[in-house]
Formats: sequence, structure tokens, C-alpha cells
Amino acid sequence: MSTLSSARHHCAAPGDTLALGERLGAALSPGAVVLLIGPLGAGKTVLAKGMARGLGIREEISSPTYTIISEYRSQGVTLYHVDLYRIDGRDQMENLGLEDILRGDSIVVVEWGEKLEPLDVPHTRISVGLAPDGGRDILVEECIT
Repeated sequence: MSTLSSARHHCAAPGDTLALGERLGAALSPGAVVLLIGPLGAGKTVLAKGMARGLGIREEISSPTYTIISEYRSQGVTLYHVDLYRIDGRDQMENLGLEDILRGDSIVVVEWGEKLEPLDVPHTRISVGLAPDGGRDILVEECIT
């Protein structure tokens, strides 16, 4: 689960997005599921990198676009970073083992998370949008099913 509360944020630069991700990641606890929603290039991976830092993970985090799921461990925490960009429909997701990951004690961050919706586990939905000033507008919403 997470202790993230619903809020709106504006990030003027990628460093701000990374810092926000770090704060959000520090608030996550085992079993948390985070869906990152937004267009290509919006900063979903930057947020995921920040969340990993907030969890104490120091290894380089990259988008798992081709591997689909990356696993990171630090300080007794397991983070699954999932990228569903190349996945088309629920049929392809069935073979990934996501059901077990989503219901486990690990923290799961899913880029292109809208492909999982509707999701029947409590989760946090983070929508990232491009702001008129070139920054990012980010909406964090707690979703209880």
C-alpha cells in the first residue's frame, strides 16, 4: 500500500520531476501499485527513476520497454518496474505474470498503466501531462477498488 495522497504538482524541469518521484517513492510501502499514465516523452520514466531513488535503490533505472519487467532490490524492498508500451491487450499480459506481481508484497510501478485499467487492486494513478510552459503537470490519485 502507499501513503500517497491525491494532489496536483507542476514540475518545470526534469530535475523537478525526478525530485517529485523521489518524494513519492519514499512514501510507498510493500504492496503498493503505481500506474503511470501519460503520452510518450511525458516523463513517466523520470518519475520511476525518482521513485526508485526514494526507495533507496541506487542502480541505474532505465525504461524496460523491451524487457517489459525489470526487478530491483535494496534495503529489503523489491521494486518491479513494468513498461506496457509494447503490449497489446489483455491476452498478451496474461503471460507476463503480472497478476502475481500486482498482488504481492513488492512495490510495482507500471508505465502505460492505463492498459491495466480497470484494475481491481488498490493503487495510485499518476497522470503526467505536458504543460504549456514546457514543464509537466502531474496529478496523483489514490484509487481504492
